[in-house]
Amino acid sequence: MIEIEQSTGNVYTDLGIADADEMIIKAQLATKIGEIIKDRKWSQQQAADVLRITQPKLSKMLRGQFRGISETKMLDCLARLGRDVQIVVGPARRSASAGSVAVVFVT
Repeated sequence: MIEIEQSTGNVYTDLGIADADEMIIKAQLATKIGEIIKDRKWSQQQAADVLRITQPKLSKMLRGQFRGISETKMLDCLARLGRDVQIVVGPARRSASAGSVAVVFVT
């Protein structure tokens, strides 16, 4: 019999990776950066020049290897691609539980 385990919605959590919340956010940001580059039909070198990162670093990021790239740098990349980036801090929660971090893309 095959045992099936339901996902938490975060593959990094499911795999037991320590910084799973950070990794899923970076994955979402990298995906959006990749979509924009693809929509513009740019080569990785053209995109890297605009983003002010090296082509090898961009290639790694787009393949999911973004450990050496900060969330701040990824947000900067989105701004360089003409996207407005806003960071919103909501009100405190009533309970003592920790808040959450999420990426929301507005179309």
